[in-house]
Amino acid sequence: METVWFCLVAIMIAFYVVFDGFDLGAGLAHLFVGRTEAERAAILQAIGPVWDGNEVWLLAGGGTLYFAFPALYSSSFSGFYLALMIVLWLLILRGISIEFRNHIDSEMWMPFWDVVFGASSGLLALLYGVALGNVVRGVPLGADGFFFLPLWTDFLPGQKAGVIDWYTVLTGLASLAALSMHGSLWVTMKTTGELRARSRQFAGRSWWAAAAMTAAITPVSFWIQPHLGERFAEAPWGAVFPALAVAGLAGAWIYGRRDRDGMAFLASCAYLLGMMTSVVFGVYPYVLPSNVDASRSLTVFNAAAPHYGLQVGLYWWFPGIVLVTGYFIFAYRHSHGRIEVN
Repeated sequence: METVWFCLVAIMIAFYVVFDGFDLGAGLAHLFVGRTEAERAAILQAIGPVWDGNEVWLLAGGGTLYFAFPALYSSSFSGFYLALMIVLWLLILRGISIEFRNHIDSEMWMPFWDVVFGASSGLLALLYGVALGNVVRGVPLGADGFFFLPLWTDFLPGQKAGVIDWYTVLTGLASLAALSMHGSLWVTMKTTGELRARSRQFAGRSWWAAAAMTAAITPVSFWIQPHLGERFAEAPWGAVFPALAVAGLAGAWIYGRRDRDGMAFLASCAYLLGMMTSVVFGVYPYVLPSNVDASRSLTVFNAAAPHYGLQVGLYWWFPGIVLVTGYFIFAYRHSHGRIEVN
């Protein structure tokens, strides 16, 4: 039952990365490909009907994490407190920038909120990658299951590392590149004319960055966290996950070159899903490894709620996910089609 909930939490977080990931990437692209007010408005319109709904997956994943793995929730939220507050403020700034920019028609007001929107989107993409890097690298868990991490120390990923070191910066940059590609492919799929052409060019440049960063972080991650190699050696069938990531990355390039925007975006989704599932598979059964003493690591077994609670919760999870899925189908069907840029 613990492994089932581990998979369900991983699925919801992966869906959040895929769905809200293109919002973040579109926000970053918004600063570079939108040349006129009409083009910037079109980018916002491309994500407008779905951006807040996409964050439901973050709430669902966080809520499920709290329910299924309370020890992980309490440990990580206390250890990453400052970093989580930064993420919270960026989420707030990103949300209000979308809502506030059109309240006043001013040459200073609207560009200001455009910069806030783009900068907060880019920083969130970066910090999410940094967070994932911390999970792979491990944290200095104490005997009580808790830890504290400063933002940085000496930038080395050792036992005295902070939230930010050279490895987590590398994973953060990889996330930034991947979501930039993902978001610009969404804008390409949803727009027309010169905006679409510039978005495709931005997606192409982001693709090269994502490919380079993926090639860089893969061997480094196996070196930083030896458990990854042990896990894939123990269960070779798990190679299907990195294979999905490679196929998705290749598909995004091939379909992008052939002007098949929808297929290129779906390939980007496959790439992100492959990357996320590769990490989840590689760290299992850990949910938060210790880089001090492996025996102190939080696992799906010692961090989980009692078995009865997990069993009852599963009965409630299915109707809830059916409702969320139904809402998503409605929202995306309602916003189907390209946006004409005047």
